[in-house]
Amino acid sequence: MNEQDVLHHLLQVEADAAALVDEAQVEADKRILESEKLNRAAYEEQYNRKIAELEATYEKEIAAIKDDHKEQLNAYRQSLDALTIQTDSFSNLVKSLLLKSA
Repeated sequence: MNEQDVLHHLLQVEADAAALVDEAQVEADKRILESEKLNRAAYEEQYNRKIAELEATYEKEIAAIKDDHKEQLNAYRQSLDALTIQTDSFSNLVKSLLLKSA
């Protein structure tokens, strides 16, 4: 082999190595992209599941609070309805207070 053949062979080896590195980079990029897609899909699935869970809990708690509020309001109304209104006594008290101040 003469020098030219050796140089040509070395350049061919270098070109083959560069092509191999380029192919490896393309394959690595493809795998990274696929991995990112899978991870994103898994994340979104977990995120949506958690959102649905939290929304269900929220709706249950809101319903329980509304029911409790309604019960308390009804109990308060019943306690007010149970009170007797003493309009005569109130009128007499107001009259006596007004007459004292005059």
